[in-house]
Amino acid sequence: MSVYNAGPYLDDAINSIRRQTFSDFEFLILDDGSTDNGRAIAEAHAAQDARIRVIARANRGLIVSLNQLLDEARAPLVARMDADDTCLPDRFTRQLAFLDANPDHGLIGCDCSCIGPDGQPLERPPIVRPLTHEGLLANLESRPTIHHPAVIYARDLVRGVGGYRAAFVHAEDYDLWLRLSQVTRMANLPDKLLNYRIYPEQVSSRHLIAQTRNSALAWLAYSESLAGRPDPIGDAATLPEDDELDAIFGPGAAAYIHRRVVARAFYDADALTADGWPMLLSHARSHRTDRQLWRLAARIMRHGKPVHAVRLGLRLLAG
Repeated sequence: MSVYNAGPYLDDAINSIRRQTFSDFEFLILDDGSTDNGRAIAEAHAAQDARIRVIARANRGLIVSLNQLLDEARAPLVARMDADDTCLPDRFTRQLAFLDANPDHGLIGCDCSCIGPDGQPLERPPIVRPLTHEGLLANLESRPTIHHPAVIYARDLVRGVGGYRAAFVHAEDYDLWLRLSQVTRMANLPDKLLNYRIYPEQVSSRHLIAQTRNSALAWLAYSESLAGRPDPIGDAATLPEDDELDAIFGPGAAAYIHRRVVARAFYDADALTADGWPMLLSHARSHRTDRQLWRLAARIMRHGKPVHAVRLGLRLLAG
């Protein structure tokens, strides 16, 4: 568990791990330079439970934290957990039983329930995640497949494919699933064994555009590997800019990225008129007959952004 300013939810998250029916584990909690009381909460639990080891250091970000935790871990299997979620007591028991029965699998996820800031159940449209490796492979590009804080995976396999890559900020888990899919089998349990907390400040709510763009770039890199060509990203610390994509991945790469971003953020006018605005305008230039984009312009107008709506309309008219 990597922790950064998760104080309001951290106690519940830690307790849900301590109460697992499978109890033979080491619990690593890395405090990534929190400025709230998160470190104190973690250390209070460690004083009560010898299985907990707290690692505290200056803030370096989630990806660095995840890789450090992989280096620190001593068990062959690693369970991921976020500091604002909670687990059902039999999560580890059920996932480990699957891995014991299926030694050719190096990763097992599960289904999740949604909860609000105060832990109250939330009704959300169900996310139907594929259960089998074959189902995951068939849906890796277009559908949610594996929920990061709900997995148990083989530590050596993850380290063997390079761990979490620094360039894929906010999409580091998806990039990892793509690379793992080439070296091991993966699956999901249908059981809802994790409560996923939804609240306005969480990372996935604040970084939709970057998450979608970086996920699409991870797919392009994966496609290059499948075609027998070198992964153009490799160990690079940052991802290429939009004007470099066609030269790196081939004609149409930038348009593919923009199409993915617009489709994912279609109902988020704030995101599309901020970080996603250059991509939306580029997408509109080559899709002026798309009626969906005219409806999007109307939605942006209703959202109180008339200048953006007019500019999008003019771009659609100009082609």
